Amino acid sequence: MSTDVTDPTRSAFAAAGAAGEGGHPALSRRRGLGQTSARSLLLTLLGEFVLPREEPVWTQVLIDVLAALDVEHKSARQALARTAAEGLVTSDRAGRRVRWALTASGRRLLSDGAARIYGFGTPAPAWDGRWLVLLVSVPEARRQLRHRLRTRLAWAGLGSPAPGVWVSPDPGKEAEVADVVADLELDAVTSSFVGPFGRIGEEAAVVAQAWDLPAIEREYEDFLAEFTDAGAASAADVLAQQILLVHAWRRFPFLDPKLPAELLPEEWAGARAAALFDTLHRRWARQAQAHWKSLVEKAE
Repeated sequence: MSTDVTDPTRSAFAAAGAAGEGGHPALSRRRGLGQTSARSLLLTLLGEFVLPREEPVWTQVLIDVLAALDVEHKSARQALARTAAEGLVTSDRAGRRVRWALTASGRRLLSDGAARIYGFGTPAPAWDGRWLVLLVSVPEARRQLRHRLRTRLAWAGLGSPAPGVWVSPDPGKEAEVADVVADLELDAVTSSFVGPFGRIGEEAAVVAQAWDLPAIEREYEDFLAEFTDAGAASAADVLAQQILLVHAWRRFPFLDPKLPAELLPEEWAGARAAALFDTLHRRWARQAQAHWKSLVEKAE
């Protein structure tokens, strides 16, 4: 999945993956190693535990929790430095110790991401059969602009069945799409249409051309395989599993356009995966938050 480095809200949350394959079964082969994964896990940690408490956190707490997720000490510090350089966290020194707090932009980023992540699994509203169709022409020579447009429209849930054509079965996204077009200064080369599907062709064919639903479903099946039998033997394990759960789930708003049921295969794996995420997150939330609080207080 591509990311738009010019848009921090999208690029930060589009960074998916875990720190490596170790003792945790949810660290699957599909997720990369190294600094990018360390930063991605750090963002998940910040959003899940630092954002709700609105309190600064000592460096060692963050490094210790990341270490439990198989992130090396050096990678954890590099992730903190990179996140600070992007203006998402700020440091405060007390003697030889350093603690970290979210900046205003960091809070906005994580709050927006949390709203999208936790709201993503809710059932789609009833579909009225209308489509939003966007026609936009960007010259091949302007590759960076094409990349930015593609990333942001995909973030909004649109798919492209043909070059220069973007579609969504949710006309309510037109205002969001209009903001993207205006922000990228593409108003003069863009048109939109809203209406029902015509008598020519099949909606299923358009869906197949615009989105790779089998590939998305395989990702959901992998998620189900990783977490269906997930358990935790201690409070520290619960904390780690909660981070891994959210970390794995947060990729799906970027992968899944959340189509209405009429356009999805029968027994869509996404519905089962959403139910599992909600069940496990609720099951682990209290103990994970309590253990995080104890780590923070112990470090004071």
